[in-house]
Amino acid sequence: MKKIGLYLGYKPEDGGSFQYCQTMLDAVSALSAQGYAIVVACASDQWLAQASARKISGLSVPFGFWGRAAGKLWQFLRLPLGPWRMMAASMHPVAKVLSREKCDLWIFPAQDIWSYLAPVRALSAIHDLMHRYERRFPEVSAQGEYRRRERHYRHMCAWSAGILVDSDMGKQHLMESYGLDAHRIYTLPFVAPHYLYASGPADAFDSKYKLPGKFLFYPAQFWEHKNHRRLIEALEMVKPQLPDIKLVLVGGRKQGYDSVLALIRQARLSEDVLILGYVPDADMPGLYRRARALIMPTFFGPTNIPPLEAFVAGCPVAISNVYGMRDQLGDAALYFDPSSTSEIAHAIQRLWTDDELCSDLARRGRRKNAEWGQKEFNERLQRIIEDILSPAHRDRKVTR
Repeated sequence: MKKIGLYLGYKPEDGGSFQYCQTMLDAVSALSAQGYAIVVACASDQWLAQASARKISGLSVPFGFWGRAAGKLWQFLRLPLGPWRMMAASMHPVAKVLSREKCDLWIFPAQDIWSYLAPVRALSAIHDLMHRYERRFPEVSAQGEYRRRERHYRHMCAWSAGILVDSDMGKQHLMESYGLDAHRIYTLPFVAPHYLYASGPADAFDSKYKLPGKFLFYPAQFWEHKNHRRLIEALEMVKPQLPDIKLVLVGGRKQGYDSVLALIRQARLSEDVLILGYVPDADMPGLYRRARALIMPTFFGPTNIPPLEAFVAGCPVAISNVYGMRDQLGDAALYFDPSSTSEIAHAIQRLWTDDELCSDLARRGRRKNAEWGQKEFNERLQRIIEDILSPAHRDRKVTR
């Protein structure tokens, strides 16, 4: 029997990475029925509770001060990782826990540093390399962030037995950026998180949010690349023709929140834009179901999770025509250039006024969602694990 470990360190407010971790937890849980032993290393009590609910073993990961300090110092000095990995299991609390379990493979779904700081065989997810392809945005390049990300992803590629990507474009980016061999990259497309399939609204949903009767929806952290600025400018552009236009935003009130709020006030849209802040998972299905449409003017890819969530809820989708979006969504979305305020405005106008278009997009989205779901995700993950654990894969050379 093979033993598989899953490391979970993200919090609910971390957005898409947390949702992906939940999907991976469901997939790993399904492995137990196929003769695998499963253990989940949890950085928070919430993950312990979720592991327990799925009847799999959960470990609490301690973060001791001196071990963490040694790890940070080692990285700061940019010392070789080979000697660190030889010593980590005896000096760093996280590495101790992961090593002690003697798993045949550890899965790191959230681009974790432990995929290379812990001396274990790792299958690691890299969701995007936008620091290379969209370097103009400060959140991926300023104040040493570009160098930090480069070092991090290079280490992941060097030390992981396999890398998970969500699209063929993500695979292409890895190969052209770091020269990674194709046989070490596995494409595992995103699926919508399981909570989107809730049959009805959460308790007291209507009294909690007091939503407009009709609104466009954009769930996103307030990073600059999320492109709230052009979305607000487009809303201002269509306001004279669509005086009843409404927009609901969801995302933690940090990063560029203050600048977005100032822009809303400057455009005199304070009565037309509702910002809900962080919204728990249980309430997200209700928001998608009540929305006229999802509009997502992001500059980042290769793919994204919110349109998949919208598909489940029957919410029409309009999204940026960038990177792998068309490969992910096919004919089930309305596309626009995120750098063009007028194109975003045109998409808003069509969504708001064309009932037939919205019905058609919702129908296409449901059909697209039926093609790839949690079952297919689980099955492909199992095949990936089997390949990585095969003797043939172990015999392949890894260049560091």
